[in-house]
Amino acid sequence: MTLFLETISALNDETRIKLLLFLDTHGALCVCDLQESFGMIQSRLSRHLKILKEGGFLRVDRCGTWAYYSIRTPLDEFRSVALAEIRCLGIELPPLSKISQTGECKL
Repeated sequence: MTLFLETISALNDETRIKLLLFLDTHGALCVCDLQESFGMIQSRLSRHLKILKEGGFLRVDRCGTWAYYSIRTPLDEFRSVALAEIRCLGIELPPLSKISQTGECKL
């Protein structure tokens, strides 16, 4: 029951829905790329990412001081269906600003 409620809670926020779709569209991204693309402060972004991870949607891979987030695979049927529905919403996403490869990342 707890995992189900964490999953539902993770989907109960427009920003988290956009983050899920963004990661689904672009693949694994560094926190600094997400921060730059969404124009969010790091602490707020990290909170959203933590909730999505606890909800069973994301995985995190650490590489030195950087953390790369991606959609967890395989997703169970419930989360897969939820992600498929999110893809159909016609959400406008911000453009990808990939600063992790330019050396501008300050994290």
